[in-house]
Amino acid sequence: MTANRTLIRAWSRTQSRIGRRQAMPAILFGLASTALAIGQAWCIAVILAHALAWAFAGNKHVVPPPGWELVVLFGLLALMRAGLQIQQETRAAATASASRRRLRGEALAAVLAEGPSLLRRQHSGALTALLVDRIEALDGFFGRWIPAATLAMLSPGLVLLVVLVVQPRAALVLLLCGLAVPVSQAVFGIGAAVASRRQFMAMSRLQARFLDRIRGIATIVLAGRADDEADRLGIAADELRQRTMRVLRVAFLSSAALDCALAVALVVIALLDGRALLAGGSTVSWVGALLLPRSLFALLLVPEFFAPLRSFALAYQDRMQAAGAAEALDDLAPRDRAGQRLDAAQIPPQVSPPPVRTVAANGVSVAFEGVSFAWDAARGLALDDVSFRIPAQETMVLAGPSGSGKSTIIEMLLGFVSPDEGRITLNGADLASIVPEALSRMTSWIGQRPLLFAGSVRDNVLFARPDASDADLAAALRAAAMDEFVAQLPAGLDTVIGEGGYGLSGGQAQRVAIARAFLRNAPLLLLDEPTAHLDPVTEKEILDSLRRLAVGRTVLLASHSSAAHAFLGRRLDLAQGRIVRPPAYTQEASV
Repeated sequence: MTANRTLIRAWSRTQSRIGRRQAMPAILFGLASTALAIGQAWCIAVILAHALAWAFAGNKHVVPPPGWELVVLFGLLALMRAGLQIQQETRAAATASASRRRLRGEALAAVLAEGPSLLRRQHSGALTALLVDRIEALDGFFGRWIPAATLAMLSPGLVLLVVLVVQPRAALVLLLCGLAVPVSQAVFGIGAAVASRRQFMAMSRLQARFLDRIRGIATIVLAGRADDEADRLGIAADELRQRTMRVLRVAFLSSAALDCALAVALVVIALLDGRALLAGGSTVSWVGALLLPRSLFALLLVPEFFAPLRSFALAYQDRMQAAGAAEALDDLAPRDRAGQRLDAAQIPPQVSPPPVRTVAANGVSVAFEGVSFAWDAARGLALDDVSFRIPAQETMVLAGPSGSGKSTIIEMLLGFVSPDEGRITLNGADLASIVPEALSRMTSWIGQRPLLFAGSVRDNVLFARPDASDADLAAALRAAAMDEFVAQLPAGLDTVIGEGGYGLSGGQAQRVAIARAFLRNAPLLLLDEPTAHLDPVTEKEILDSLRRLAVGRTVLLASHSSAAHAFLGRRLDLAQGRIVRPPAYTQEASV
């Protein structure tokens, strides 16, 4: 817990420093607005004082009525102040928007850098809540809290300095009442931080549960558990409602404390100046007429003194929400196998070689040299001293039971995990030294269940290369044998499919993935159980397409299928993370 608080404070300080530089125009506009408010208060005080003195003085000719020039000046100051406030809000909104884009980009880059391995400790619903809701909630932190925190010191200080010159006793009262505001904010802020953190946890749990239930809606309906799951979602939603109301309750208490401080300041200042203003019953004396503008000026500046503090109090809840977001963002930091956060010094530096090192003209060769890796030390090694080599433009079939390490090898080649011992090379270059962009350009991957997005079939194929020409697209469709079933779709390539490929069969979805790989035309092809869950006829058709795709490419195929094991190339048998049989050509290859 102490470590988390230290990280949150460090994150808040860093973001506040960055945000304060960006919010400086908004802060300057706010300070200028306070200066104009002081001028407005002086105009009103003089107008009211002269009007009262002219109305109630014994000799009405001694104190002239107020001039219209003060009224005109007040109007001009009001217009100028309105313009400054508009500029302040506009600049604050622009600062918040830019900061959210920066943080969302950093968070998304961290998610993409870790890849699927991040899902082993983070639910996809929680990641969605972080990238959308929590970062969006930081709008108030950058747009309101940072300017308000700075103006809460500068603006009251400016008002206090002016009141000190005019009415020293009133300045002392304002100072004492103003100091009570941060104390009350600190007291209520502890409860607000806890309430806000629990609210975000409840929101993340609700989103994760809702996303899981939507994904498994077919299973839920077939099992007759729809009503039960609806009741549980209702309970989770009610928990979120209760925690949200607790946050609002603390916010109202904080606002009430500030209102009490403002009321006390008004009453005390009015009582202190009242005896000097009144003499001889209800008649304003000549001495009172001289002191009246200053007293009214001090009274009128009390709301202006507390206005920045009120904005500070309202924005204090934004800071508490930022604390919850900081914890979630910290979860994206790199971690070791035990889940402990890695410091910057513990993260190995990434060397970025020129892209020409990653792809040679004659293809890509792959080599594993004494590679060992463990997902969890308690479960033992997933790979134990694995060494093999795939020459360029050749194929290797990984064979072995589930848990033998086949998928781990593919995840390593995709760059999602790194070896604990040993190294992996592509064309002699260490995989750890290849920039992710270059590795992505040279790699195609087809898994058991290809990810298809809601949209047209055309868009799903072009996802591999959006700038592909119509001729390239048509060639990829023919090579993947997609043209056979696309012609039967209602709108052809423009047929809209649902999320996850809803509307296509498993074999059709796999053909879309193969067409993507043809269109991408990467020299390294990784196949992870590409024919799983397919019937024998469809499996044979898919393997025929994969054989055409493998021509001229370096291929690594992991599969349980006996038909896939007849794939042209070498075969490597694995068991419990070890090589049990050295690489040898498959039967089809020897023939």
